[in-house]
Parts: sequence; structure tokens; C-alpha cells
Amino acid sequence: MVRMLKNKADLKVILDEIEVLFPNAGCELIYHNIFELLIAVMLSAQTTDKSVNVVTPSLFEKYPNAFMLSNAEYEDVKEIIKRIGLSNVKAKNIIAASKMIVEVYDGNVPNTLEELIKLPGVGRKTANVVMSEGYKIPRIAVDTHVERVSKRLGIVPFSADVLDVEERLMDLIDQDKWHKSHHLLLFFGRYFCLAKKPNCENCFYKKSCHYLNDKNLQD
Repeated sequence: MVRMLKNKADLKVILDEIEVLFPNAGCELIYHNIFELLIAVMLSAQTTDKSVNVVTPSLFEKYPNAFMLSNAEYEDVKEIIKRIGLSNVKAKNIIAASKMIVEVYDGNVPNTLEELIKLPGVGRKTANVVMSEGYKIPRIAVDTHVERVSKRLGIVPFSADVLDVEERLMDLIDQDKWHKSHHLLLFFGRYFCLAKKPNCENCFYKKSCHYLNDKNLQD
């Protein structure tokens, strides 16, 4: 019988089981400073981290900071990142974001949600990643993987939006565990509870999973 999670203890059991599967869950983007992290996360939208890691070494070698990237030629940046999805839009956004960082923040990536989401191409998820991963400020970033597994596992209803998921996870998880829990849920969605072919048969949660036990929820 499927059920919604009611308390922190329910979710802790799930996260502990996921950690057994992925004890080393963490950021897979390669970066050396917060500016590189911001750009890498912006490039990772609808693209794999592996693909981003292929293009960023050349990008950061030529444009190592916001000052350099803010003066880059659009065509040159687009050529460097052309192998990743939405490269046209992303090239424009990372140049525009760099210009704002230089003009408004003296070349330093801001560290608040309100300031980060004002940067071109930066949404709530990207801002939360930069704050949590880069600045070590407790946040939970909700990407497509985290949203999907949160709904399938009964952490939130399937009708929940991204902000609902974020707020529910923050409510059910102790703040000092937000960073680690984000990565655990992300890895579970990225490598186990896949969008199209989830590994339901071998899942520790298959008896309670909303997705597996309610055919109306399956896509």
C-alpha cells in the first residue's frame, strides 16, 4: 500500500538507504572556484555533467574569470561550448551574467538567492547550487532528478511544483544535511530511479513507491 511520507524519520530511512547505494554522492561538475562553478551549473541545464566537463577546460583556459568572459565574443564562446544542448542561449547568458557580475559585483559572484537569480540565465536551482556547493550556505537545489524522485517516493504529491518540493525537503531534513541530501536524491534519480527505465525491481522502496504501485502515475 502506498503512502505519503509523514515525518523526518520516514525520509531519513530513505536517505540512509540511498547512501548505501551512493556513499560518495557529490558534485560531478569540475570547477576550481565559485565563478567556474556558476558557469558550469549554468551550462549543465538539460545537458549531462559529463558533457559540460568536456567543454569547460577550454572555456576556462581562455576566459578564467568574469572580467575576461564579459568581454568575450559570442561566436567564440558558442564555438567552444557547441557540443552541449542549448549552446546558443547558454553562450549569450554566461557572457551577460559575467558582465553583470563585473558591473554590479566587482567581478565577484554574489552569495544570496535574491542577487543570484537576477543574473541572466540563473534560476533558483542554479542559485541554490552555487550557494550550497560554492559558498557552503545551507540550501536544497531541486533539479529534474530531485523533483522526480521526491514525487515517486511520496515525499511530495505528484501535483507539487519545484518550490513545493524544495520547501518540503527543507522541512523534513535537518539543515546541516541539506547539501548531502540534495546529492543523494540527485544520484538516486540520475543513476537508479531513471526517468524512463527506473530500476524498480531492485529498489529498496518498491513496496511503498507511488510510481511503481499506481499505474496511473506512470509515464
